[in-house]
Amino acid sequence: MSKSEEARNYFQCGANCAQAVLCAFAKECGIDQDTALRLASGFGGGMGRMREVCGAVSGMFMAAGLLKGNADLSDKAAKDADYARIQKLAERFRAENGSIVCRELLGLPPKQSDSPVSEPRTPQYYKKRPCADLVACAAAIAEEELL
Repeated sequence: MSKSEEARNYFQCGANCAQAVLCAFAKECGIDQDTALRLASGFGGGMGRMREVCGAVSGMFMAAGLLKGNADLSDKAAKDADYARIQKLAERFRAENGSIVCRELLGLPPKQSDSPVSEPRTPQYYKKRPCADLVACAAAIAEEELL
């Protein structure tokens, strides 16, 4: 199963967008599913449903950090390489989807935050939201760029 399919499955089982992407890479990142779910739990809905950076993108960035990130605080070149990697991932996602901002991807008005209460996952929810496709896209990009 591809990472794209795996992430989509996590999302369709109730994971938020960030959780779905990070969970698809948990094994490769050296973390268990529970840790991935907890780590990414606040990033869904554009960071706590504030509709900022798409959770799928945040999940992709977390996977990038765990897989390729730098932990040497004195290594400026490695920090710069991390930032370049993140910008490349963001640009690929933006090129395919038009934005990395949740509210823009969902067609919501500017600077709108939603209630912190998530919507029930019903068939209608999945029909009106592109999130499953965005999760799959982020996972596919991460699989190509990081593995």
